[in-house]
Amino acid sequence: MRLRLVSAAALLAAIAPASTSWALELPAAERPAAVAAAAPAQDLQPASVAELVERVDIPWSRFTLDNGLTVLVHEDRKAPVVAVSIWYNVGSKDEPAGSTGFAHLFEHLMFGGSENSPTSHIQAMRAAGATSLNGTTWFDRTNYFQTVPTPALEQTLYLESDRMGYLLGQVGQEVLDLQRGVVQNEKRQGDNQPYGLVEYAQLEALFPEGHPYRHSTIGSMADLDAASLETVRNWFRDNYGPNNAVLVLSGDIDEATARTLTERYFGAIPRGPVNTPAEAAVPTLAEPLRETMHDRVANVRIMRSWAVPGLLDPEAVPLSVGASVLGGLASSRLDNELVRGDQSAVSVSTSMMPFHRLGMFEITVNVKPGQDAAAVEARMDQILADLIANGPTAEEVSRVATSYASRTIQSLEQVNGKASVLAEGQLYAGDPDHYKRELEAYASVTPAQVQAALQKWLTRPAYTLIVEPGEREAYEEAAAAPAGAAPVEAAPIQRVARDPMPSIGDVSDLDFPAVERTRLSNGVEVVYAHSDTVPVTRVALDFDAGYGADRADRLGAHSLMLNLMEEGTTSRNATQLAEEEEALGASINVGASMDRSSASLTAVTTNLRPSLALLADVVRNPAFAPGEVERLRAQRLATIANERTSPNAIAARALPPLLYGADSPYGRPLSGNGDEASIAALSRDDILSEHRTWIRPDNATVFVVSDLPLAQVTAELERAFGDWNAPDAPRGSKTFGPAVAPGQSRIVLIDRPQSPQSLIYGGVLLPLSGTDDLLTLNTANTILGTDFLSRINADLRETKGWSYGVRGMVNQLEHQAPYFISAPVQANRTGESIAALLEQYNAFLSDRGVTPEELERTINGNTRSLAGGFETSFQLLNALRGNALYQRPDDYYETVASRTRALTAADLDAAARAAIKPDGIVWVVVGDADVVRPQLDALGLPVEVREAE
Repeated sequence: MRLRLVSAAALLAAIAPASTSWALELPAAERPAAVAAAAPAQDLQPASVAELVERVDIPWSRFTLDNGLTVLVHEDRKAPVVAVSIWYNVGSKDEPAGSTGFAHLFEHLMFGGSENSPTSHIQAMRAAGATSLNGTTWFDRTNYFQTVPTPALEQTLYLESDRMGYLLGQVGQEVLDLQRGVVQNEKRQGDNQPYGLVEYAQLEALFPEGHPYRHSTIGSMADLDAASLETVRNWFRDNYGPNNAVLVLSGDIDEATARTLTERYFGAIPRGPVNTPAEAAVPTLAEPLRETMHDRVANVRIMRSWAVPGLLDPEAVPLSVGASVLGGLASSRLDNELVRGDQSAVSVSTSMMPFHRLGMFEITVNVKPGQDAAAVEARMDQILADLIANGPTAEEVSRVATSYASRTIQSLEQVNGKASVLAEGQLYAGDPDHYKRELEAYASVTPAQVQAALQKWLTRPAYTLIVEPGEREAYEEAAAAPAGAAPVEAAPIQRVARDPMPSIGDVSDLDFPAVERTRLSNGVEVVYAHSDTVPVTRVALDFDAGYGADRADRLGAHSLMLNLMEEGTTSRNATQLAEEEEALGASINVGASMDRSSASLTAVTTNLRPSLALLADVVRNPAFAPGEVERLRAQRLATIANERTSPNAIAARALPPLLYGADSPYGRPLSGNGDEASIAALSRDDILSEHRTWIRPDNATVFVVSDLPLAQVTAELERAFGDWNAPDAPRGSKTFGPAVAPGQSRIVLIDRPQSPQSLIYGGVLLPLSGTDDLLTLNTANTILGTDFLSRINADLRETKGWSYGVRGMVNQLEHQAPYFISAPVQANRTGESIAALLEQYNAFLSDRGVTPEELERTINGNTRSLAGGFETSFQLLNALRGNALYQRPDDYYETVASRTRALTAADLDAAARAAIKPDGIVWVVVGDADVVRPQLDALGLPVEVREAE
C-alpha cells in the first residue's frame, strides 16, 4: 500500500539570469531555425481566478445509516464506473506511545482478506476490473479506494463491508508477521534513499514529547517489532466502526441506488467506539534549534521548518500562498535569486503542508556543489525577511491563485479524485464543499493577509537541519526475532455468517472516443479525440527523437537542449515564461522518453489561445543564451552527481550498456542525463544543432484531447504553428543495428555502503520490438511479473515478506525491447531473493505455467478494467501517442477486450517462453558489498564488484 511521506519533492528549478530582465535578442545567424513572432505578454489575457473558480462544482447528496456510517454520493455518468472510497477517521497521530506505525500496519492487514472473503482483497478487486486500487495512511486518516465497473459495484460494497465489520477472524499471527515484514521493508526502502532519514529528525525537533504529530506515519522498527496480535486487533475494534468512517460513491450511481446498496451491505455492522481525533496544539520552539546530519548525498541541503496552523484555520491559505511565492512557483523569489540569480543553489522548494490539527511550513535549498552553504543560508534568510517585511505583490498572489484553481479543475476528471475531495471535506470539516471554501479563499486572499500570516508565524523560532555529505549515523534495524511475533493465546473470534457474495454482471467493452485527423497548412499532422469531462485542453507535440537521438560521444546533449527550451526564448526570459504560464494556469513541459521527445501543454480551455502562443514560443524560438547554457550545464552536472547517490538511479545508469552495449542508442542511462565528460564538452553550437536537427515541423505530430471541437482546436493550432517551416539542415535519424542476443547471466554488484536494503535490478533483451503485437506476452507477464498478485511479488512480498514490492516488466521500446526486474529487498536476503526470482521464472517458463485460476482472474481483470483506464484526458492523450509510436490502429483499445478473452493458457505460456530467457539475465545489485557479496558468491554466477562512482 502507498504510504504518503511528509517531505515534499524538491522542485528542480529552471534557470535564467535574475539580472536579465530584458528579452534576449540574438544576432540572426545565432537564432534557432524558423523563429516565429511571439505573442507579446500584454496580448496573453487569461481568464480571471473568479471565472476559473466558477467552473468547479461537484454536486453531492449525503445520508447517514442508523449505525453512523456517513455516505456521500456524486453522480457522474461519463463512464460505466463507480469509485468506492472509504475514509476512516484515524491516522498515525492517534497512535499511543509504543504503538507508532500501527495505523499504517493495519492498512496492510486490511488487504489480506476478511472472514467471508478469505482471499486477498486485491485478488478479488483485480478480477473485478478495479483501477486506482490502493490504500494510504497519513497523520489524520486511513483511506481505501478503488474504481470498478458498474456491474462490479455490489461485490465491491460487499467486500468493503466485510473488511469493515467482519475482518478479525482472518487476521492471525501468520498474517501479522508477514505484513510486519513487508512494512519494515517499506520503511527500509524509504530510509535507503538520499535524505531518507530527514523526516524523523524534523518531526522530533518541531514537536515536543507526547505530541501526536511527533512520530512518522511509518513508525519505528522497535514499535513495529512489538506489535502483538491482540494489540492490533484492538486497534481495529477501537477505530474501524462505521460511525468512524465516510463512504463516498462517485460515478455511475444515484442516491436511491446508493441508499439501497449501502443499507444492504453495511447496515448490519454495529457501531464502534467514537474516535475523537487527538487534539494537537501548534507548538512554538523556545529558541531556534539547529542540527547537522550526514548522509551519502552529493550536495548540502538546508531545511528550515516551523509548525503552523492546520487546514481549517483561516491563515492556512495565506500561509500556503506565501510558501508558493517564496519557493513554490517556478517564478518564486528563491528560484529567481538563488537558482537563476547568483546560482548558489541547484534547486529550491517551499511548501505549507496542512494537516487536520496543524501544518508544517518548510523551506528546502539544495546548495550547488562548491558554494558556501553558510552564505547561501544567509541569502535565503534575507529573501525570507524581505517577503515578511514587505509582503508579496498582487500579481504574485494572483498567479498562485490561478495556478491552484487550474490544478483543482484538472484533478476532477477521475471519479475517484472527486470522491477524495468530498471525503476529505466531510472528514475534517464536516462539509463536503470545503474545497469550495478553499477556492474562494485563494480567489480572495490579499497580499496584506499573506504578509500578516508570514509575520505572525515565520518570525517565531525555527528548526534548521543541515544535511552534509558523509557517512550516515547508525541505522536502527528490526529485531531478528520481533517481540510481537511470539505466539500469545488470543481470544477466539466469533465469525458472523453473511449471505453469499454477489456475482459480477456483464461488463461492456470499452467505447474509446472517435479519433479524428487533420493537417496544418505546413503539413504537420494533428491527431484528436474529444473529452468534455472538465474544461481542459491537452496538447502534445511529439518528435521522433528521444534520448536515443544522442550520439555516443555526446550523451545528454538532447535532454540538455530540451531543458534549455524552457529557459528563455528570443522574446521572454525564463522568469517571464514562468510568470505568464502561472498567470494562465497553464503547464508547459518539455521532455523525452527513449524514443520520443515532446513539448506538452495542459491549459484550461478558456485560456487556450494565449497558452498555445506560449507553447509555440518555447518550441520555435528558444534563445539558448550562453549564460543559460552554462547555468544548466552546472545543474546537469549536479544532477548526475545526485544520480550516483540514489540506488534506483545508480542501477538505471549501469544496466542499459550492459545489455545493449555502449554504442547502441538504447545503451545509455535511462534518465537521458548523460555523463560528466559529455556534458562538460558540449558547446552552444552543439545545442543549436541538436534543436535544428530534431525539433522541427517535418519531424513532429500534434496530439490533442479537448472539450473543444477539432475545427476550433485546429484554428488555434494553425495560429500558433501553421507558419512554422523546417530548416535547411537535414532531419535527424537514429541507427539501430540488428537485434542483440542475450549473453550469459552474471551479477554486477555496485557497492553502496550503509544500505539497509539492496536494490536488485535485472534485465534481459527480448527478440521483440515495441511495434510487434505484445498483447499476449504482456498478458502472460501480468501473471508472472507486473500484477500485485504476480508470481514474483506473491513470493517475495506476500509469502516471504522480504520486499515492499517486486515487479518484472516488458519495457516497450520502439525497437528491441528489454525485460526488466526491479526488486528492492532487505540486505540480508539479497542472495536468497535472486535465487527465489530465478526459481519463479524458471518454473513459470517450464512446467508451472499459467493456471486456470490465474487465466480467469487476469482475463477478467484486464478486460473489465478498460473503462476505468481512460477516464481522463491525460490517459486518452497517452493512448493516442502510444498508438502512433507502436504503429497501432486507432481502434486498438476497442479490440483489446475481445482479443484478450480469446487467449488461452497455452497462448500465454508459449509467448512467455519464446521471449524471456532467464539464463541471460544480467543482475545489477546496488547494496553494501560487505553484507551482500558473500550471499551473491553462493549463487554460482560470475560476480563483478564496482565502486559507486
